[in-house]
Amino acid sequence: MAGKAEAIGPRNGHELAPLNARADGSERPHGVTIVLQGSRGSLQREAPDEDRAAWSGKLQFFLSIIGYSVGLGNIWRFPYLCQQNGGGAFLIPFLIMLVLEGIPLFLIEMAIGQKMRLGSLGVWNTIHPWLGGIGISSCMVTLFVALYYNVIITWVFFYLFNSIRLSADSLPWAHCPVDNGTREAECNKASSTVYFWYREALDASPSIDEPGVPRWWIVLYLLLAWIIVFFIVMKGIQSSGKVVYFTSLFPYIVLTIFFIRGVTLPGSADGIIHMYKPKLEKLLDPTVWLDAATQVFYSFGLAFGSLIAFGSYNPPNNNCVRDVLLVSVCNALTAIYASVVIFSILGFKAFTMVETCMTKEIKILAALNVSGFTPTSSHDYYREEFDNLNDSLVAKYNLTGCTMSRQLEEAAEGTGLAFIVFTQAILKLTPAPFWSIIFFMMLLSLGLGSQIGIMEGMLCTIFDIDFFKRLSKPVITGIVCTFCFFVGLIFTTGAGEYWLKMFDSFAGTIGLVVVALLEMVAVIYIYGHVRFTNDIYEMTGYRPGLYWQITWRYVGPFIVTCILLSSLVFMLINPPTYGAWNADEVSPI
Repeated sequence: MAGKAEAIGPRNGHELAPLNARADGSERPHGVTIVLQGSRGSLQREAPDEDRAAWSGKLQFFLSIIGYSVGLGNIWRFPYLCQQNGGGAFLIPFLIMLVLEGIPLFLIEMAIGQKMRLGSLGVWNTIHPWLGGIGISSCMVTLFVALYYNVIITWVFFYLFNSIRLSADSLPWAHCPVDNGTREAECNKASSTVYFWYREALDASPSIDEPGVPRWWIVLYLLLAWIIVFFIVMKGIQSSGKVVYFTSLFPYIVLTIFFIRGVTLPGSADGIIHMYKPKLEKLLDPTVWLDAATQVFYSFGLAFGSLIAFGSYNPPNNNCVRDVLLVSVCNALTAIYASVVIFSILGFKAFTMVETCMTKEIKILAALNVSGFTPTSSHDYYREEFDNLNDSLVAKYNLTGCTMSRQLEEAAEGTGLAFIVFTQAILKLTPAPFWSIIFFMMLLSLGLGSQIGIMEGMLCTIFDIDFFKRLSKPVITGIVCTFCFFVGLIFTTGAGEYWLKMFDSFAGTIGLVVVALLEMVAVIYIYGHVRFTNDIYEMTGYRPGLYWQITWRYVGPFIVTCILLSSLVFMLINPPTYGAWNADEVSPI
């Protein structure tokens, strides 16, 4: 109707402001609408909180999620699980658990954060005041994980700076130190890479009860790590959102460089085949399925509150279902791709170790005047004749046969893979310092990407507490980072790695699984699966069907409960332990 709009008359003693105006008379920004819900007889504002931070674009959001969920576990945990749990057959339980557990819980966290536009604490308090403890618990667990996760970044810094050398021989873990013409005894018993890790990097103590003083070089690198993290997250996604373009994309560039180089090396095909050769009988082992479920759970970074925080920065009409599916596929493919890269390099390492082993054993056999063997005998001849050797001779001189499978079955994960096994493989590449630098830069990018997400989940929860709203984000972030640095000094002692393993066993497992289970119960059974389904439909135009309903209400909670119970039982039967470095045995015990 043309002409001047009529004023709305008084109703029930209260005069309503025009729909384009606020209660104080100021005009609303364009695009803000008021939706009238007749069933409630009230006006509900469906606009985003104007004070809430928001992503600058879809790409920034996607890269932040990728940088957070694709972490160190994709590099040093997933390949190990594949190798130990049936090779290519492990992909079957992994993908099944991804569909039944990972994706449904991922969507719960993303969608509930986007709907309520609050952090973890605010979301659970909104659903029910008694559920605020879920947010607090998540924040506490995240704090513990952030403490030791930055220590891993500290160790990466140490190796990165020690990689800046002019030649392969100058890499500090290439050779054992020599004193007065004699190799250091501890290094001579172990290997140069093992010695460098336990003695030069960590200066490991005999036990957790004898930590010694903080190692000053680790303290300095830890300080550097926390300073960098502070400047990245000090302004929330306004500052961290700019960094994710590097931390998310650079690892893929490095993986591709290693892939191109790796597949051209001798032995790489053997490494890849060894890893993905399916052992279908392993599928009958329940622990394989449990490992798959656990890997999916942790690979997404569920229950930290970070995904809820990331979702809360999205506009209300963002298609979170599509985002969840894209990130899930990308996460799984990255883990598989990284495994191919890692084992192509480890296959090359095994090949060089086998060549060295055969040369050594040929010389032993030649010195013993074994018929047919000379110091110049070929490796092919050694392979042909080894099975014909006398068993007592083989046992007496500890002859191994020098097979690829024997080398490849020496599995390693975590810090052992990154700082010992892979550093040894890098020594075989030319130029070694270049490969070492880009490898540790990749680990640094992966570590920082995950740490950004971990800190964002924790800080978003803190920002939702009324008491802290009077302080600026940089101040709160500075206080948290300073606190974490001083508490983290425990990891800079000679027992630092032992403490990290204990923290990871307790703080990073049971607590997160409990929080995840409570999240599913809170959203699906207290908030209501029907209401949650309607929320997703309102935001995306897509109504979750039978698959989502079954996995949310039954399958997902059942799998998470199984993970929780099995973890508790395993912890009771086998209390968490740590491998302390024994200088005499030159191995962890």
